Amino acid sequence: MQVKFFVDEKELDLIKMKLAQLSTENMSAYLRKMAIDGYAAKLDMPELHERISRIKRISSSENQIAKRLNATGNIYEMDIEEIKKKSMRESFTDLN
Repeated sequence: MQVKFFVDEKELDLIKMKLAQLSTENMSAYLRKMAIDGYAAKLDMPELHERISRIKRISSSENQIAKRLNATGNIYEMDIEEIKKKSMRESFTDLN
């Protein structure tokens, strides 16, 4: 279901400022959270960001393997090793 409401320029600027403070660009999610709970909190957890980054790299590697498998019908150990090396290079690059 869609809910619409109007704001003036000053209110929109305030909403955008609060979105920026929370480091989010998803206005719909922010407004929904505020309408339901009346608050939104930003948790600054660098260790979580690092874990998410690593999970994304692993997922990317898995997707590369799946694409090769779907394209050729088989996957070779050499392909997997190449993808692992690329993933490791990206991991070390992100740590610097």
